[in-house]
Amino acid sequence: MSFQLTGKQIDGIWHTSVVVFGREVYYGPYNAGPGIQVVLPGQSHHGRPLKIEDMGETDIDEDTFWEYISEIQHEWTGDKYHLLDFNCNSFTNDCVGFLTGSSIPSWIINLPADFLSTPFGQSMRPMIDNMFRRAVPTTATPVPAPPNASTSAIPSTSNFDPNTLTNPIQIAGSSASFNNLLRSNRIVVAFFTSDTCPPCGMIAPVFKQIAEDKNRPGVAFVEVNMQNSMSGAAAVANEWGIRATPTFLFFLDGTKRSELKGANAPELKTQVDLLFFEAFPPHPHTKLDLPTIRKTSLTPIIYTQPPNFDAALAKLVSFVDASPNVADKDSCKRTFSDVVAPKLKARFPPSSGKDKSVAPPNLAPDFLPSFANVSRNLLNALPSAELFPVIDLWLIAVLDVEVAKWLSLSNTRADGKEADITGLIFSKVREAQDSSPSGAPRNLLLTTLRLASNCFAHTTLARHVLTPSPTAISPTPPRSLLTSILVPALLHDDVSTRTAAASLAFDVAAYVQKPLMEQARNGSTMGANQTIDGQSDGEWEVEMISALVEAVGKENASEEVVHRLTASLAFIVHLSPYFGDSLGPLLEVLSAKDVLHKKLEAGGCGEKGVVKDEIRRLIRETESLCSSAA
Repeated sequence: MSFQLTGKQIDGIWHTSVVVFGREVYYGPYNAGPGIQVVLPGQSHHGRPLKIEDMGETDIDEDTFWEYISEIQHEWTGDKYHLLDFNCNSFTNDCVGFLTGSSIPSWIINLPADFLSTPFGQSMRPMIDNMFRRAVPTTATPVPAPPNASTSAIPSTSNFDPNTLTNPIQIAGSSASFNNLLRSNRIVVAFFTSDTCPPCGMIAPVFKQIAEDKNRPGVAFVEVNMQNSMSGAAAVANEWGIRATPTFLFFLDGTKRSELKGANAPELKTQVDLLFFEAFPPHPHTKLDLPTIRKTSLTPIIYTQPPNFDAALAKLVSFVDASPNVADKDSCKRTFSDVVAPKLKARFPPSSGKDKSVAPPNLAPDFLPSFANVSRNLLNALPSAELFPVIDLWLIAVLDVEVAKWLSLSNTRADGKEADITGLIFSKVREAQDSSPSGAPRNLLLTTLRLASNCFAHTTLARHVLTPSPTAISPTPPRSLLTSILVPALLHDDVSTRTAAASLAFDVAAYVQKPLMEQARNGSTMGANQTIDGQSDGEWEVEMISALVEAVGKENASEEVVHRLTASLAFIVHLSPYFGDSLGPLLEVLSAKDVLHKKLEAGGCGEKGVVKDEIRRLIRETESLCSSAA
């Protein structure tokens, strides 16, 4: 399920602890107890571990370790716990760093950064922050005493400010944890401070505000409190030559870029801004005047008109009766007539008879396995020209959120291969294309293109059909299947088919553009080695742009098709991280600017060329995108 939600495979959300000197030491949230906990190994409420990692041996003696735990307890109170920024793994990493100088495995400590690097993770961040934004008592329960340790060394109170729960500031209590932050983030801004330093107290709110304003994946604002001699912070300070507080260090890709000493708030802001500009330079197209492109709605083009269910069912029954290949015909027909059709009719009533004041309830997913099974039976048994009634029913069904969710999670279930109906439909269309010089039957191709567009009504299903790599149930990447249908359809002889293909291209391009626009608004950009939601990469964009430019050049009949094709081209090119390396040179080779300009001239599209002012403005702005490649 993690791949469908995030575009990344996440095998687990790990809790860790340290077993040393015959005790298990771990950190947890306030409602689980007093922050740092000490128990016999395997006796915590988490139970026995699923995996044990040997972190080596320590030269630290037992008394020194328990003194260390006592001293850091005021930093690791349970009320400071944050699922992403200040958790059990952060504590374990600091302890391991103190004991051995190493750090816990990156696949554990980097899990929050991996999660937050996805659009789903970014969308969940506010909700997770709110979960840990709560007022709590500031009295810390003492850590349970280890054998032969004195409880008098353990402080009983903490003057911690509950507001730090929402801070995006991370604590580095050892060289290991600090170096891990340098490895796992593009930008690190480190604040070396001390509790007895008045200027530190003056600049701390400024640092906190900057951290809140600039917080995003790949960026870490870190506090190193040198007051705590046992925490390992002094070792971090010595490693980087810190002799006074406050001192700020600025890192890019693990390399120190600059240093600031003193409580100079304007200079601190300037240094942070310069670091962000260097790490995330604005896309060159953000400087262009492109009002039409930026105002074009990213809402997908979908087909909401319900089919004539009775006509579709009658056609389906006639195909089933005439086929020698359909197994268990009576059961198949009963499922469609008695289960599927009534449910879809109730969920999607005809527009003329619909009470618009009352929204029909979402479909219950209990009928979907039988719907999928009989559909798979027919998709594998009927000839390609007779598949469109089955696809017509799924075309409208995927507009229901429960159906979209069920389909999008198909590769996480035991019956996933049987449930991946969209993948099977796309495969059947491609088989029909490959087996006939004339391509897939028009009714099959047209209905499938519209079904694919409707998949973009819900993000979960859109992500599923654009998965760029093979899945557990599909050796061919779903995106490759979809693209192999879309590209030739853009040049189809039938104008309705070309319109449906252009609509699908628009939906795909808008889906790719949306997170890029969001990143541009946030002031960050992507590197050419990154992907948006796991969906985009340079080779795929080259394929799409080549097809779109060719389709624009050959489209002479429909101004609306030109409109959708041009918008699709603009969306992919606009903020693409691959523009400078591959897309810009490709647009020059394809003479994309000239191809677009001809659409404005007589004969370029119809007798007079494109007439509508809105489309003409869009074409001119897309020309400027292509011109910037020169």
